[in-house]
Amino acid sequence: MAERDEDVVVSQALPWWPFPSWHEATARALAANRASWPHALLLSGPRGIGKHALALGLAQALLCEAPRPDGLACGVCPSCRYAIAGAHPDLMRLELMAPDKDTGELEPVDTITIDRVRALTDFAFLSSHRQRAKVAVIAPAERMNLAAANALLKTLEEPPAGTYLLLVADQPGRLPATIRSRCRRLAVAPPAAEDARAWLVAQGVAEPDVALAQAAGAPLAALAYADPAAVAERSAWLAALALGARLPPVTLAARIDAGGKDERRPRLASALEWICAWTADLARVAAGGVPLRNPDHAGTLATLASQVAPIPLIRYYRSLLRQRALLAHPLQPRLVAEALLIDYRALFG
Repeated sequence: MAERDEDVVVSQALPWWPFPSWHEATARALAANRASWPHALLLSGPRGIGKHALALGLAQALLCEAPRPDGLACGVCPSCRYAIAGAHPDLMRLELMAPDKDTGELEPVDTITIDRVRALTDFAFLSSHRQRAKVAVIAPAERMNLAAANALLKTLEEPPAGTYLLLVADQPGRLPATIRSRCRRLAVAPPAAEDARAWLVAQGVAEPDVALAQAAGAPLAALAYADPAAVAERSAWLAALALGARLPPVTLAARIDAGGKDERRPRLASALEWICAWTADLARVAAGGVPLRNPDHAGTLATLASQVAPIPLIRYYRSLLRQRALLAHPLQPRLVAEALLIDYRALFG
């Protein structure tokens, strides 16, 4: 029996981001050498500098049917329009969003699983629909689980002609060595400070310097930090951290549950970033170093830094990094935050 139209689930398209101006020279250099393009390219660099958008722009260039003289995508041909709309049959994107099998609505996922990589393998060995290329973007690649990464090796070891893989990683060291060794590596540089600041001002950010400091110079991350809700939540956490020995761990950790079940893990991730940056700043101040991730709290940090012994502070910071690496695993966000805050308070005796 034929399937009725109302039974067909149409998946949402993943969002498309044009690559920012500070990556144009990199994109041009790559696009100009299409004849020697590697079958697998690993783009690595700090989070929030636009690596993912750069990968999408490169994918579009590879698929474009009327590329510009510099090799970049024209933006108006059928392939370009299909790619931007999320409907190009020769482009596959494995990201931390996946369509629900019943509704087709995009849902956040913690990892890129083996079934999605197997689908990529099948995709790679099919003929190109539009006779230009077949391209897969995996971002962030380090969020493939071990089984998925092992499954990807088949395509990396025996790449079909005309098929290109673009892997994006904030932490390439978390990828198996077998994956890294089969990719050409490209370290993507962050923009110059003046370019990042000008871009943020154009986006309407009121305090671009503070946002950039929080994001360690990464403008896309800075834009997220400048969101009014994020600014208010950061203020609450930093005000509590500034209390040192008087910090109330249970009360502060309860904020993790304020946004509902689906928001608990993202709220913990944000809180961990703020605590990590705050702790790193305490160590920088104690050592007389700059710049700070929280320059708007320099006075408070200077006062607190004199109250903390260096070795326990370093140990605590390492524990934060270990916990941050576990965010993709099952956990109780509020309890994790509570335990970390108790340990933070203990630093002050």
